[in-house]
Amino acid sequence: MTSNAPILIAFGTRPEEIKISPLLKQGLNLKLLFTGQHEHLLENNKFDFRIKPTEGTNRLDQIITDCLTQFPDERFQAVLVQGDTASAFGCALAAFNRQIPVIHLEAGLRSFDLDHPYPEEGYRLMVSRIAALNLCPTESSKQNLLDEKVAGRIEVTGNTVLDHLHSFKEGETYGNHVLITMHRRENHHIMGQWFKILNTLAKNHPELEFILPLHPNPAVKKHRDLLTHIHVLEPMKHHDFIEKLSQAKLLITDSGGLQEEGSFFNKRVIVCRETTERPEAIASGHSTLCHSPADLPMLFEEVNDSHEIVSSCPFGDGFSGNRVANLLNHMNWNS
Repeated sequence: MTSNAPILIAFGTRPEEIKISPLLKQGLNLKLLFTGQHEHLLENNKFDFRIKPTEGTNRLDQIITDCLTQFPDERFQAVLVQGDTASAFGCALAAFNRQIPVIHLEAGLRSFDLDHPYPEEGYRLMVSRIAALNLCPTESSKQNLLDEKVAGRIEVTGNTVLDHLHSFKEGETYGNHVLITMHRRENHHIMGQWFKILNTLAKNHPELEFILPLHPNPAVKKHRDLLTHIHVLEPMKHHDFIEKLSQAKLLITDSGGLQEEGSFFNKRVIVCRETTERPEAIASGHSTLCHSPADLPMLFEEVNDSHEIVSSCPFGDGFSGNRVANLLNHMNWNS
């Protein structure tokens, strides 16, 4: 690196915290900006700057406005954002407006449908257009950016979420529980339907334990009473959740990250969404799309009967943090 200025890393949600944390162990010259969505992260993190959420008529507008108006007034070598949140786009735009190079971690994911997932698909498209360095998890995500002719440098590093998983590999097994997560915005209007079907599956399969750590979003929590045959838990610590995941028989989720983590442990994943930005897991056989609640019963029986799979994880080997650090250590942002 040619500058003594630090790289600023922005994060504000638990998934962002998990995916940036491997970079914090690499000896890089960093400062952290907490963007404030998941307040409970304050208990476990030290950061240098904080954006304090303010009220507005539109939450997404306000997150972006807060990022623009409260962005720290210091000199940074570059600004790194992860993924596809409103705050990732807001901080990337703030950096771009200040002519600071933008680094996009987990770049190039595409569902090719702006409504699924909404608003994430739009935000990751826009961040890629202004990023100076795109860090892609797979060759497929790199090809998406090449096809779009983005201006920034493109590198394949794997996904940093897998860096946390090596210590759980020895305990990997197929147990008798089904691990479920449901929270995506595009499912909020039919969350009750998903929960009713999931509860019926649990009732019809008493030999299996259905486990669902309940997302704190009110649009999800209001349907809790429908889950009479499911073991509902409060949100779990990441370590505990990954231990459960590594020993699950199969997974049911609308999450993006769980498709990556599930494939690392050779779990079959039923993805409760109309489309996915991680088609690599479909191709490897780890993930199967479930387009609607009505499709879930038949699909569950199919996956339950053939839950074991041995296929290479398409999202990397779990050493992405080191690759990213090596790239950043040799970047010349002035060239």
